[in-house]
Amino acid sequence: MTRTDGYLLDNGQSEAAERFDAFATLFDPTTFRHLQALGVGPGWRCWEVGAGGTSVVSWLAKRVGPTGRVLATDIDTSRVAPAGRPPVEVRVHDAGAEEPPGDGFDLVHARLVLVHVPDRERALRSMIRALRPGGRLLVEDADPALQPLLCPDEHGPEQQLANRLRHGFRQLLSQRGADLSYGRRLPRLLREAGLHRVEADAYFPVTSPACAALESATVRQIRDQLVSAGVASHDDIDRHLANVAAGDMDLATAPMISAWGRKG
Repeated sequence: MTRTDGYLLDNGQSEAAERFDAFATLFDPTTFRHLQALGVGPGWRCWEVGAGGTSVVSWLAKRVGPTGRVLATDIDTSRVAPAGRPPVEVRVHDAGAEEPPGDGFDLVHARLVLVHVPDRERALRSMIRALRPGGRLLVEDADPALQPLLCPDEHGPEQQLANRLRHGFRQLLSQRGADLSYGRRLPRLLREAGLHRVEADAYFPVTSPACAALESATVRQIRDQLVSAGVASHDDIDRHLANVAAGDMDLATAPMISAWGRKG
């Protein structure tokens, strides 16, 4: 995931690896289904924007084979660096502030990236400009405002605490420039950018071990910010983490909306 100044969830923190693992478990099947439907295959040139972890990059590398190319970029490449062997190239790059790192790509993909980028309009234009005519763009982003609760079934004090912390987390994201209703706009934005055959769908995990792992890692990573902002005390956070570990709550994520189209 691309990090900007003041980004709340720094890839360099120890909990980031746990978050990437949870994202892979939750969202890779959806991402791979879309990529396969778009026809990714041998010889394709792909740009993975804000790569973060290695799971999608590794999948693309297997699909494109030795005659293809996968360019994986991020501001912080520490987590994706282990995938940096042919056909994968890893490069430091800020999609929201720099020119595209190349052109003529058959595929450009970004997952859970643009919602956090202050100049997301520029980043989207950059991604489309990098495509060859007929190339495919797949953008997948969350829409926390569409479903703001960690526990949609708020039936007790444990769920109330969880939702209070989730509300505080969303406030911190918003203060740092995240657009919490970005996902729902993706189909329109892709059409307005001139892409053809635009389609979209959404995936909404309601409860799973990966949801709990993601929540635990996220709260531990932003504990100090939550306390400093007056959202919760350390005791509140310890109690919530114990509740998550107990496994008795249904923990959801924000819907991830996937939108795709072709460049004319």
